[in-house]
Amino acid sequence: MTDYQDLSPGIGLDTPVAIGNDAPADAVQAPAAPNGFALLGLAPELLAAVADLGFTQPTAVQEQCIGKAMAQAGAEGQSFNDLMVSSQTGSGKTAAFLLPVLNTLIAQKAEEAAAEQKAYDEAVARGEAPKRNRKNPLNPRHFKAAVPGALILCPTRELAQQVASDAIDLVKHTRGLRIANVVGGMPYQMQIARLQNADLVVATPGRLLDLQRSGQIKLDEVRFLVVDEADRMLDLGFAEDLAEVHQLTANRGQTMMFSATFAPRIQQLAQRVMRQPQRIQVDSPQEKHANIKQVLFWADSPQHKRQLLDHWLRDAGIDQAIVFASTQIECDGLAEELQQVGFSAVALHGALSQGLRNRRLMALRRGQVQILVATDVAARGIDVPTITHVFNFGLPMKSEDYTHRIGRTGRAGRDGLAVTFAEFRDRRKIGDIEAYTKQRFNAEVIPGLEPKQRFQPTSAPRGGFGGKPARFGDRRPAGGGGGGYGKSSSFGAKSFGPREGFGGRDGGSRDGGFGSRDGGFGGRGRPAR
Repeated sequence: MTDYQDLSPGIGLDTPVAIGNDAPADAVQAPAAPNGFALLGLAPELLAAVADLGFTQPTAVQEQCIGKAMAQAGAEGQSFNDLMVSSQTGSGKTAAFLLPVLNTLIAQKAEEAAAEQKAYDEAVARGEAPKRNRKNPLNPRHFKAAVPGALILCPTRELAQQVASDAIDLVKHTRGLRIANVVGGMPYQMQIARLQNADLVVATPGRLLDLQRSGQIKLDEVRFLVVDEADRMLDLGFAEDLAEVHQLTANRGQTMMFSATFAPRIQQLAQRVMRQPQRIQVDSPQEKHANIKQVLFWADSPQHKRQLLDHWLRDAGIDQAIVFASTQIECDGLAEELQQVGFSAVALHGALSQGLRNRRLMALRRGQVQILVATDVAARGIDVPTITHVFNFGLPMKSEDYTHRIGRTGRAGRDGLAVTFAEFRDRRKIGDIEAYTKQRFNAEVIPGLEPKQRFQPTSAPRGGFGGKPARFGDRRPAGGGGGGYGKSSSFGAKSFGPREGFGGRDGGSRDGGFGSRDGGFGGRGRPAR
């Protein structure tokens, strides 16, 4: 499940330990470690679901958030804390807000069921046995607008679908708790049907407000509001939508906001929609991804970058990879070229229909696609543990998006590799990324594909970044003694040079437009090694 991390050691704490040479293996047995989620006071139904997923110990952000997000007993009854949380990508924040919200909804459902049963028993005792009519919610005559008790807002469709999927996994042992997912690009009637009797709604702001304005959903009973990836929400222009949702859910008792940073604009948003929020910063966004190796390759031109990418993609160590492009046109063109030379590659960006985006993501999760070529629309919300490599073919517009890109690999404690290709004209952006992440890139070269251009360190931005890149050391191309990178070549016999409107960041539109472009998966399998 997304964002969980099993922190239990490789050898269990209940491993038999022998005392002395002649002591039997089971003479002394260390006590089993207590379940960390049970210590947080979660409902048995949630503990069973978490155990089914194979997790026993919460991550740092889960341990700090869940307890504070649960109901707090006070002189005037129960109350809830507003939380403002910053945590690194892949740290477990999805479960950090899902578990306490679901736990409260389960408790409320139990209270409602007990009250209903009590009223029924009292009616039976008076000889007034009421009828329990169960109406089909799909019948238009029985339609009632959805009145959820909890709402989670996500900036992208992929992230909303992933969060909803995780929530469904967590309520598998819970009866009577319904989860609904509301995103743009999907048929209205299907989503209206799914909204019936929904207790928790995971939505993107645009489609949610469309349904609210048409009377399909009422938000005045929402008691818990979670804003996931708040910084991305503002980047995509959802500030006015968030303000409207804030007004529609004015009766809520708790607001939780998760963001990569506590930037001033995020603090201003928090002041408008939250009441004295408690800040939780588990690790700064600049913290190093210890399990992700980050390297940089300088290139002379877009064609040189493609040669470097081709060299890397022929590495037999790649299971699945994401290649990030800067524009939609670059994304489509690069995916098409990769398909033509035998790679199983597909494109993913905001101009594709939602149905096609869903099919391509499902193919990636099933292992039917090896390479996903994507714009930053995929930088958040994709959790595929088998992604071993991330390639920054085009640099991100914002430095913080770099951390979200590389966070697509190295998930759930695994190791990952993030490779960035940059032309010398991009050195200011590279300097900005170094300044933001507070770490310098390890610039490397591939023998035979070294850049021919050079620049002086005095012209480097901010970090004094420049000079001749260090060589790989012992790494060599295949056939030359190690490294396992495969033979260096361009993308097949067909020229992979610059195309009209493709290759640089000067051509094509940024992600976020409308329209649809269909396409298959390429179906050519993995290239010959």
